[in-house]
Amino acid sequence: AAIAETVLWIGYLQWHFRTHGAVNPPEPVIRDFRNIQCRDAVLDYDCMEWVTDEAGRPVTRWDGRTFKPHPVTGEAVPDESAQVPQERYVNPRRAAWPAADFVVGNPPFIGNKRMRQALGDGYVEALRGAWPDVPGSADYVMYWWHQAGELAGTRHLRRFGLITTNSLRQTFNRQVIERHLKAENPISLLFVIPDHPWVDAAEGAAVRIGMTVGEAGVREGQLFTVTHEQEGAGEGVQVALALQEGVVHADLTTGAKAGGTTRLLSNHGLCFQGMNLVGKGFRVTLEEVRALGYDPVALPDVIKPHRNARDMMQNGEDIFVIDFFGCLAEEARATHPALYQRLLDRVKPERDQNRDAQRRRDWWLFGRSNAALRACWKGLSRIILTPETSKHRVFAFQQLPFCPDHKLYAICSDDAYILGILSARTHAIWALRAGGRLGFGNDPTWTNTTCFLLFPFPAPTEPQKAHVRQLAEALDAHRKARQALHSGLTMTGMYNVLEQLRRGEPLGPKERQVHEQGLVSVLRQLHDELDAAVLAAYGWADLTGALLAGSAARTLPRSLPDPAPAVAVAPVGSAARTLPTSMPDPETTANPGPVGSAARTFPPSTLDADTAVGAGAVRTADPTADRVEALILERLVALNAERSAEERRGLIRWLRPALQHPGGQADDGAVQTEAPLGLAAPTASGPKPDWPKTLPEQFQALRAALAARPGPGSAADLAQGFTRAPRARVAELLETLASLGHARRLEDGRYLPG
Repeated sequence: AAIAETVLWIGYLQWHFRTHGAVNPPEPVIRDFRNIQCRDAVLDYDCMEWVTDEAGRPVTRWDGRTFKPHPVTGEAVPDESAQVPQERYVNPRRAAWPAADFVVGNPPFIGNKRMRQALGDGYVEALRGAWPDVPGSADYVMYWWHQAGELAGTRHLRRFGLITTNSLRQTFNRQVIERHLKAENPISLLFVIPDHPWVDAAEGAAVRIGMTVGEAGVREGQLFTVTHEQEGAGEGVQVALALQEGVVHADLTTGAKAGGTTRLLSNHGLCFQGMNLVGKGFRVTLEEVRALGYDPVALPDVIKPHRNARDMMQNGEDIFVIDFFGCLAEEARATHPALYQRLLDRVKPERDQNRDAQRRRDWWLFGRSNAALRACWKGLSRIILTPETSKHRVFAFQQLPFCPDHKLYAICSDDAYILGILSARTHAIWALRAGGRLGFGNDPTWTNTTCFLLFPFPAPTEPQKAHVRQLAEALDAHRKARQALHSGLTMTGMYNVLEQLRRGEPLGPKERQVHEQGLVSVLRQLHDELDAAVLAAYGWADLTGALLAGSAARTLPRSLPDPAPAVAVAPVGSAARTLPTSMPDPETTANPGPVGSAARTFPPSTLDADTAVGAGAVRTADPTADRVEALILERLVALNAERSAEERRGLIRWLRPALQHPGGQADDGAVQTEAPLGLAAPTASGPKPDWPKTLPEQFQALRAALAARPGPGSAADLAQGFTRAPRARVAELLETLASLGHARRLEDGRYLPG
């Protein structure tokens, strides 16, 4: 606070001498006007007190940090003696901000999953209770963003600018931005850099940040995208940025709005996040399987092959998991005592300190067993996998039985046609725009809710579908065959070289080895043929030449520009400094001042585009390729609207009709229902509705029932609202709704609408 007060005084003195010349300001020069308040910016409360039991003894919990060696395994496990008292905040409420014209801030970068450890359970409970409009899954910085957005929308602020993590584009944070852009008193994003390198001066940590400036009203803004990065002198990173102008959406993009499309019923119930083990002890190596007394060639059902995203892309070692899904503890101990003891020693000590009562109780089971996924892949011999976060968007078949990690998404289809559509460049363009980015590597993320449920599949002829199916099988077989011959060959390595070939870059010795082992030129040819076949399936063969010509010279940009993006680029000297631009205030032409040490701005006269390019910046890549990609995105957005309109009329183009709509006509997946599908919710009075027979109708009815409740409800509560509703099935669907973002699971096991 003292430093901030001093900075304001320095600014005041600069203003004074510019305005009055060599006239000394009144003395004393520095006075305490109490302009700076050192306090919590988002939560007020009367006091904090310790939680006690009925006897007045303090209620404690494990401190979350202290470990001890396990007496059997020697591995670090929670030290149950390291207890801290639980806190309760009395009368928690939103913190009111003092009146101001502008808000500039760099809130704490604390992710949702780390908030309890960093701030304490009591604080997080009080914070979420005081801010019910902010989703519980949102990061800490979004409480600042929400407050600033409300004040700007009601014109209590002229403008705000915040530095946050680049997770601002992730679904759980994007919801906050979307609410303010669509509010009755909307705001607009005027200046945005979705991701920018940042070096923490205190700890030297390399992270990615996002910068956003908001103002009331509906206006166009400036979106700057990092196009080039390289190590600079000292600790900084030199960057070049490209400018796009237009309406900036909640996903921090311009142009076609993939994030504003509608979830399609045709895609529901097929894609799931993998199993969240919540315990490293579930994972066993091949050697450990043998040591436990099992033959890897003839494994029991409770031991399954396992992979995470890194294993898929980097060829990790053979890993298995102990999966007692459906077994009681007594049954697990009686049938497989060695496996049971392993979990008793390596999982239970950690689970005993878990905040989730169900995970403490069912310690021998995965933290999230994903019953809906298991039901969906029943009867299949293989499924499709893709990593949640990866530099390259790769889809591949995986044989069952198998247990995917929660960092993998499983699409429950054995049809190579589905694999082909997802593996084509059309879907890569869509996923790059619809998904977010994560981590310092700024790798694209892919989720069911943002990428799969919204994505419109084509309606091809049978010959077109067969052609896509044939190419997808060939693509999958080619990669697997090359990796079987060369154990060190990875998906990441092959696709790194594929990108180099498309850019026309010369290959070094290491890349040439990957090229020969992976036959990457053949891989490229298969992808090009698949891209052409998929465009034909959409009826967009007119774009094939431009798309393939563009891919020969470039790869997908970090974010998709408008069809005719403006260019405004400049290298900057450190992770702290951004591109020259002008952001005039509504009432003055003066340029804004410094926005922290990591975001200096410059007047537009500092560098023009030609000078910037001459200084080593990178102009936007091939505009023809940019335009065709933007056009594909526009067509996909339009097709999503067309499919959504069809579904409202009752025409559903199911991807797997035998599962999604049994009893319907399954010729091409398109099924006309008896009536347009609606949200049939149980009413408060009158007879209970029957439990629907088909999976999509069950999803819809359960969502409506959840939305109609005055408060949270359990699986039993919701099952009672229907006639003949199986409670176990309702529980499975609620878990699935939560994984899709349509419901939010509370700590007591009850659910609220998502």
